Amino acid sequence: MPKTVEIADLKKIAQRRVPKMFFDYADSGAWTESTYRANEEDFRKIQLRQRVAVDMTDRTLESTMIGQKVSMPVALAPTGLTGMQHADGEMLAAQAAEEFGVPFTLSTMSICSIEDVASATTKPFWFQLYVMRDRDFIYNLIDRAKAAKCSALVLTLDLQILGQRHKDIRNGLSAPPKFTPKHIWQMATRPHWCIGMLKTQRRTFRNIVGHAKGVGDLSSLSTWTAEQFDPRLSWNDVAWIKERWGGKLIIKGILDVEDAKMAVSTGADAIIVSNHGGRQLDGAPSSISVLADIVDAVGDKIEVLFDGGIRSGQDVLKALAIGAKGTFIGRAFLYGLGAGGKQGVTEALEIIRKELDITMALCGERDVKNLDRNNLYKSGLETKPRMAEVKKKRG
Repeated sequence: MPKTVEIADLKKIAQRRVPKMFFDYADSGAWTESTYRANEEDFRKIQLRQRVAVDMTDRTLESTMIGQKVSMPVALAPTGLTGMQHADGEMLAAQAAEEFGVPFTLSTMSICSIEDVASATTKPFWFQLYVMRDRDFIYNLIDRAKAAKCSALVLTLDLQILGQRHKDIRNGLSAPPKFTPKHIWQMATRPHWCIGMLKTQRRTFRNIVGHAKGVGDLSSLSTWTAEQFDPRLSWNDVAWIKERWGGKLIIKGILDVEDAKMAVSTGADAIIVSNHGGRQLDGAPSSISVLADIVDAVGDKIEVLFDGGIRSGQDVLKALAIGAKGTFIGRAFLYGLGAGGKQGVTEALEIIRKELDITMALCGERDVKNLDRNNLYKSGLETKPRMAEVKKKRG
């Protein structure tokens, strides 16, 4: 793999190696993509507070996420069609995360199944759940995650109805890919990707095919998927999901203070502040712009995690300083996967780790758990420190 310095380098390599329809799937948002762009751009409005003449030795990035020890407070986010960025992508990404000491989250809409990932790993991973109309399928999916010894269930609430993504429609995206002249040409220009796909049998949604009623081929899968996302999903559904699961529960898709308060009332263990990577409601605020308000409202009652727009270790630090206890990377690791498989995912994590470590040192901190809003300047986003934090810091 060519030498890389930043996540943007991995993105460029992935764009050259992954067929356009699948690269675009990972690299696009809904409608005008304004929220997708804001997720990245709003990080730039937050300024870091430089400190000098402080002891920068013996630094540590070790922390915890929902009680689980992590080598740094970064997890791989659940992403659909990961196995179409690179053959056996979910399995490779999970292995890279395990070796690095950070959590991996498998999507319901993955190419590799729960069982596939469990067979390729030695430690528990997290599983992300979409709620479908077919409740028997969901019961079974939860039970399969339990059987695989998944250590957390990530319940996504912001995909009751699929947001419109123009690039996917224009590309005629499907898994496995269609064999029209356009799609054949896209794949033919990516020979390394094609060779990898020919070597694996994992080319469709293996969590669904063979498990959902009446789904045995691509045609039936497409029909089933289009009909199954449940627009009736409500807060009341969290209770039976929590009971069926019986373990750590994380609620993903919180972008509003009132919804954060509702999530707390469910008894969930954590929430993820997220707008689905700008892939659902275009025109919604960026995840980072609402993080402070949500932390201030519920941060003393539930663990607040963050997802959306992270492309560097500096972005991770900013989210942690505002009050998140952990962060998720989605596109950043997908670029690495598309660029170089397992090695590329490890490279993405190394880039994030190095940038986070150096930035933390230059901000005058040695322990990632000590980051707070005193490490930031007030800027285009409201990042004023809470008085309790200031008093604790002064101590």
